[in-house]
Amino acid sequence: MSSQESVTSSITVQAENIGGIDSTEVRLEPGVNVLTGRNATNRTSFLQTIMAALGSRRSSLKGDADTGSVELTFDDERYTRSLERRNGEVVFDGDPYLENPELADLFAFLLESNEARRAVRAGDDLRELIMRPIDTDEIEAEISSLEAEKRELDDRLEELARLDTELPDLEEDRVALEDEIETKTERIDALETELEAFDLDVEASRARKDEIESAFADLQEARTELESIEYDLETERESYTELEGERDELEQELEAFGDEQESPDRLEGRVQELRARKRSLDTTVSELQSVIRFNEERLAEDGFELDLEETVESDGETDDDITEQLLADSDDVICWTCGSQVDRERVETTIDRLRSLRQRKLDERSELQERIDELATRRKELRERSQKRGEIETRLEAIDDELERRAQRIEDLEADLEDQQARVDDLESDAETFENAEYGDVIETHREQNRLELERENLEAERDEVQARIDEIEGQIEERDELAGRRETVEDELTDLRTRVDRIEENAVDAFNEHMDSILSILEYRNIDRIWIERRETTVREGRRKVSRTAFDLHIVRTTEDGRTYEDTVDHLSESEREVTGLVFALAGYLVHDVYKVVPFMLLDSLEAIDSNRIADLVEYFEEYVDCLVVALLREDAEALADSYTYVEQI
Repeated sequence: MSSQESVTSSITVQAENIGGIDSTEVRLEPGVNVLTGRNATNRTSFLQTIMAALGSRRSSLKGDADTGSVELTFDDERYTRSLERRNGEVVFDGDPYLENPELADLFAFLLESNEARRAVRAGDDLRELIMRPIDTDEIEAEISSLEAEKRELDDRLEELARLDTELPDLEEDRVALEDEIETKTERIDALETELEAFDLDVEASRARKDEIESAFADLQEARTELESIEYDLETERESYTELEGERDELEQELEAFGDEQESPDRLEGRVQELRARKRSLDTTVSELQSVIRFNEERLAEDGFELDLEETVESDGETDDDITEQLLADSDDVICWTCGSQVDRERVETTIDRLRSLRQRKLDERSELQERIDELATRRKELRERSQKRGEIETRLEAIDDELERRAQRIEDLEADLEDQQARVDDLESDAETFENAEYGDVIETHREQNRLELERENLEAERDEVQARIDEIEGQIEERDELAGRRETVEDELTDLRTRVDRIEENAVDAFNEHMDSILSILEYRNIDRIWIERRETTVREGRRKVSRTAFDLHIVRTTEDGRTYEDTVDHLSESEREVTGLVFALAGYLVHDVYKVVPFMLLDSLEAIDSNRIADLVEYFEEYVDCLVVALLREDAEALADSYTYVEQI
């Protein structure tokens, strides 16, 4: 499989004081590289060297050295890592290939201590291991953000839909106003014609006519100004009333908040304290699990083996003494802490107590997480309420300032209105003095013309407002397609996020089952029909709550010599079968999490439990999915592999 981060050139590895290595320089090639040799020839140390250069911290410093280093070069790039012993701990530094090695440690660096292989051997939770690299908190945060954006888009699209229904009525209003304006204009033109028809040829009459026209022009201007003041005054009063209503609503909202007694900062401190306790519990649980697993392994091996020859030399025991030891009660084991014989039941009882303690710590950790979630939610609510309260108080201050300004404006307009009304009354009185028999028709025509022109101006202003509203709505509606497209994208992203965990679980199960079927058909293990994972929903308790969780159940189906099919357990698999199952599970994780896009290497070690021909088939199968596969094998196991591979016999 060609990976995004592929290897196209030779690989040079230089190392000093890593594992059991004093100093070495090894050249590898893309494809399969086989490290061959007897035991204790630093093959595993060399694999740890590659891991260190790639970014892993699961490498060791040589026991008699205080510093070590490794350099990895390929494709004209150089990656370095240094190790230094400080205060009893090994500190890593340098410029490795990976910043975060978690995926590689889980699914690419498949040494004996690899967690994926160990999980299968021990029957641990396979689902937890597959899902460990997934940051569910980040997914939930993304979902919340997209849900908020979707709500905003829905509100905006709903508003645009409402605006769209408003357009037909506005179009009707505009047409009606234009018709009315046209009617007014025709009537004004007719009055103009009538005025021109009046016979005022005498010079005195002309002067009188000019005087009359001037008086009515002044009156028309004064009436227009009066209506403008009345309009402004009405607008200010309406705005003042709306602001008062908004102020009342905000004051009611503010009263609803009451006096907050809790502080989000105090809750933050409590959350941090609980998280620190949870981290401490995580460490304790991990350490307990390591202790339990170590003791289980030692118990399974009946403790430590004793060197009988050394015992004879040091203690002077006779052959009879040795025979007595060999015939001792088989329920005793050799204690791996003090070297004495202890009853197996006592050790098992201690392990059971450790398991119980670990379970109590797990329950306590779940309760802590539940409390952290509750406090974090409350803290978020308090901060939102505080922010909302601050916004309301700021808006109230702005409204008070605006009310004061508008009250002053209303007072000024009322004074202007009173003055203007007096001016109009004076001009109307002056105009009445021109009314007589000779000029009565002229005066009346002027009055009608002035009234119609004022009405036409108002209609034109109203029409312009309607047209502006139409243009505004049409401009906003133009963005509807873009918003609808974005909403569809957000919906798809939400669906993807909400189903991402399920899809990863399903893909992991499918990948394991598919590759396991293929591997079993290639390796031809006797009486194993199938090894497969079933994904099922289960209910578990977290603190005081019961929640639904997914579990991975590993099934082994066998066939007896008489053809009868039955289901077996992992405990009954041979060591070879368990190792193959663990490697296939790691390969499933490698493919599901696209580890080949992160690191182009895969390392295999501790395959001695598998016979050489099956190792060859397994390496050939894995080769298809990895750019650079490095395998550590005994010389006799390596003989079954293809000659085309790169072989390294000296480290």
